[in-house]
Amino acid sequence: MNYWSQLSIDYANQRNYLDDLFSVYPTIPDGIRDIEQNAWNDIQAAFNDNNDSHLFKLLLGLKLFPIKDSYIAYLRRDASAIDRNPATIARLCGRLKELGLDRILEKCSEPKETNRQIGPLFRRWLKKGTIGAPMVSIADFLDNNNNAIVDASDAEMKNFAIAHFNYTRDKGLDFIGRFNGNYVIGEAKFLTDFGGHQNAQFEDGIQTVKAEVKGATAIAIYDGVCYIQGDNKLYRFIDNNSDFVILSALVLREYLYQL
Repeated sequence: MNYWSQLSIDYANQRNYLDDLFSVYPTIPDGIRDIEQNAWNDIQAAFNDNNDSHLFKLLLGLKLFPIKDSYIAYLRRDASAIDRNPATIARLCGRLKELGLDRILEKCSEPKETNRQIGPLFRRWLKKGTIGAPMVSIADFLDNNNNAIVDASDAEMKNFAIAHFNYTRDKGLDFIGRFNGNYVIGEAKFLTDFGGHQNAQFEDGIQTVKAEVKGATAIAIYDGVCYIQGDNKLYRFIDNNSDFVILSALVLREYLYQL
């Protein structure tokens, strides 16, 4: 196992890891989603009038549809299909009527899922100065050889890495830094559970680590369940791949300054 991975696992299993990790990923749910009163009045009227097509169109206009169904994304992208598929609309509106207006309002007002809010949090944490190096524009980063972290969008960092490190992935980056003259690029992820989407997120970051870059080291800044010791896919990968630098954000500073 890589030394920095082992250090991250030790941190997660021997210290107040989650307490400290909250400083990086303060995943506090947003407040409920607001629904404009006139829009809700129209929804109530369509519901009470059993006007399925109009009800469905009104609900699609909200940020969050109140039920999950494999056909909803299609109907959202092609609204003309609503009138052409009355049986599908009747089926979905039957579920809506089963919910009732109070539950529809509750479902449409739910806060964003926590895992959809955590994307920008790693960069916000970097901007607090915890690493001990300034975050600078790409122009300032190129102007000297001092320790620094690039402050740019993930797409801008991807283009920078393509130009300077022969980075080949069509995937944005979360981190580009220079410490003691050494360049580091990486992705940061908070893996909240095993399986499905979270495993795909893990694999996505690993592809960045595997990418052949010149003049820089590619790392995966992972936190969460991947450091739980046991017979799970994420831990097994970390345990069996010592060549890859996979580490917690909480030990990132120590890693960077020892380069």
